[in-house]
Amino acid sequence: MSKKSHWIAVIIIVVGFLMLFNRNMNLLTAAALILLTVGMLQIRKGETKKGYRYLGVGAALLLLDNLMIVFIIVLASLAYFYSKNKKIHLHDDVMKKQNFMARYYWDQSSWRLRSMSLWHAIGEVNADLSLSIPEEKQTIVLLQGVMGNVRLTLPEDYGVEIEASVLFGRINLLGEQDSGMMNQLVWRTPGYESSEYKVKFVISYIVGDLNIHNP
Repeated sequence: MSKKSHWIAVIIIVVGFLMLFNRNMNLLTAAALILLTVGMLQIRKGETKKGYRYLGVGAALLLLDNLMIVFIIVLASLAYFYSKNKKIHLHDDVMKKQNFMARYYWDQSSWRLRSMSLWHAIGEVNADLSLSIPEEKQTIVLLQGVMGNVRLTLPEDYGVEIEASVLFGRINLLGEQDSGMMNQLVWRTPGYESSEYKVKFVISYIVGDLNIHNP
């Protein structure tokens, strides 16, 4: 049996058991689970565009058929965000924003880099640190949400520390890529301790795509 046929068989068996033990599961939910599984397999194979299309369609079907579950996931994500914010930001001078949908394009002109906490159900963050104007010697940026696409450009004169976790999706660090489920990253730039300006990114998404690269 080929690998492709093997995975198709596994998917059918898993969905069959779920439908057997959960009589409330209908064909729409089963189709969503199949698409989500196929999407993750495509991402793991490196076919990210096709994989995210499957994930998007699968997530949309789940949204239609399981609004209460989605609502609980969003609330749990928000609760985790507030808990994490209290732990990492010990002072009140922090920019805090919560949005259902958000886009931050800090890669087109100069921008103010300050400690901040951002949460969004669906969001996109593009940040070029070479264009940033730091307000502090040490900055902490918290990025959290349900689905997110984050792209960070790191110049040589910054000390950068990254703690990231993506339940489903991809983390690409300077060309080295991990895709699939439960991806985590703890990393510092060389010479971090001796850098004049330091910034720490704490990133957490249920479904995410994190891309970290040099200019």
